[in-house]
This record gives sequence, structure tokens and C-alpha cells, in this order.
Amino acid sequence: MPEPFSAFMARALFDPARGYYTRHIRTVGARGDFSTAATLSPLLGQAIAAWLREESALQPSVRHVIEIGAGSGALMAVVRQALGWWTRRIFHWHIVETSPVLRAQQQEMLGRRVVWHDDMAAALAASGGRALIYHNELLDAFPVTLAQWQAGAWHEVHVERDTAGHVRESLKPLPMPAEERADFSALQHPFIQPQRCELHLSVHDWLRAWSPHWRQGAMLTVDYGDVFPALYHRRPRGTLRAYLLQQRLEGAAVYENPGRQDITADVNFTDYRAWAATLGWQEAMYGTLAEFVTRRLPCSKDDRLLDAEGAGGAFKHVIHRRLATC
Repeated sequence: MPEPFSAFMARALFDPARGYYTRHIRTVGARGDFSTAATLSPLLGQAIAAWLREESALQPSVRHVIEIGAGSGALMAVVRQALGWWTRRIFHWHIVETSPVLRAQQQEMLGRRVVWHDDMAAALAASGGRALIYHNELLDAFPVTLAQWQAGAWHEVHVERDTAGHVRESLKPLPMPAEERADFSALQHPFIQPQRCELHLSVHDWLRAWSPHWRQGAMLTVDYGDVFPALYHRRPRGTLRAYLLQQRLEGAAVYENPGRQDITADVNFTDYRAWAATLGWQEAMYGTLAEFVTRRLPCSKDDRLLDAEGAGGAFKHVIHRRLATC
């Protein structure tokens, strides 16, 4: 029976018994299947430390820090070290982590200095709703609805495994009402060719679920992606791919090792920023990762995170604030 691609991706990544993040991921970095901006250089952690100082000066009553999806724990370790002994003691540290494998690595690295939570609602409850939040390469791992422009209309990609074990794709009309389609910039644009686009409906739902619990603070988002339509420039098959042993896999290879390889898609920052605005969050800044780092570490040079033609340009950052209301 065909199922939506989003269901396949969710099971491949998060199935309790066989999912990649829940059972099979080894670590993040050179010894894992993929590296992140945090494992490429300590500059990201140092820049986040500087950002925390900025935000705590603007909102001195906010003294809880939450990292969502902390990988091996290396990023928070760098952030804490860069803050120095005295400054890091003024904060209470939290991590939201759903992967048992990665949580164990984080606990080994960070010890009792951090409190772990299963979801954002619990972390925000522990911080009284006032927190400085950051996440790096989190959203790209959320299951996506895979849409394809075909015969003058949008369709959803479904998948099923045949008797030989091969995965076959099929198209069905996209079952999304007009009011929901308005939340996705790609669906407002008719394409000439059979273009594929990834819709992060799961991110949209996730933000709306915990936003009411966030009363005050700021959030830094770092991820690879772009605004629309630049995101899909010369990408008729979209941005979906997998990573296994540091190798990038596309097309049919995405289906070859379910539960044993990462599956990811670029973030549409046009949509993400629009959703944040509807939640009442104030956007303070948007730009490349290189811009985020150099603004806070102006003397930094010769680093992969500063290369505008590489990771420094491919990764974007956006800062949102939720100011206290009476």
C-alpha cells in the first residue's frame, strides 16, 4: 500500500526500534555519517557564546539557555567554555533531545551541568517560559511532504516497496486545502517543468505546538537552506538527499538504507520566517552563517565557516525575539 513520503521519512529517522536517530546513529562529525557546522569549527560555538551575552544584556531577566538537538554535545561544550567560568554560571542549561544514542553522548560530555528534556514544552516549563534558545541543523531533519508539480498541478509523492524489496514512487493529488497551501511559498508558484519541492509541514506544526509556552527570550536558528525561489534554482529534483559514511546520496539511493542513513532537505527560510511572524515573534536579523560569525568575532580569518562560497554562504541564520508582555 503506498504511503506518503513524509511517513516513510519519519519512520526511517525516528522509528523507536529501527530509526536512524533513535537507534543507529553513531555520532555527529568526522566519525559519523555526516558533519555539521559545529563539528567543522569551534567558531560557531564561540559566536553563539557572544550572541548569548548580547541577548542577556538586552533581557537580563532571562537566565535559561536551551539547545534543541545537541548532536554529540560538542557545540554546547564550546559555548560554555567560550563564556568563561563566571558568565556560564549565571545561566541554567537545558538540552531537548529525542535520540537516546545522542543523549548518552551528551551526558558523557557535559555531565550534571545540564538538564535534559524530551520536548520543548518540558524545557520551557522548567525555565518558566523565559529562555534563550538555539539550534543548529535541526530543522533539516524534520520529515517533509514531498511535492511535485506535474501536469499543471501539485501532487504528493507516495512510496511503496515491491515484492523484490525495491521502493517505487507514485503521485497522488496533494491533499492540502487552499488555506493550508497559503503557508508554503513554493505552492504559490507554478513551475514549467516537473519540479519537486519539500514542504516542512512538520516544522510548522512543531513551532505552533510549543510557541504558547515561550513567554520571553530569543532564538537563534542555524541551518542550510535559502529563501524562495532561490532555494530551487537549478534544482528540478529538489534538495532531498541522504548521508551515509560522509557520502551524499540522491535519487533512488535515498531509499536504499532506511534507518541506517540520515535523510535531509534544505530549509525554506521564506516559509520559516513567515511562520515565526504569525506566532508574534520579532525577527531581529537574517543572513548567512558567515555574517553571523564575523559580526561577533570580527578578527576571525581563514575558516570554513567564513567562506561565502562554501558553508559560510550555504548555511543561514535567523534571530527571533519574544519580548515580555504585561
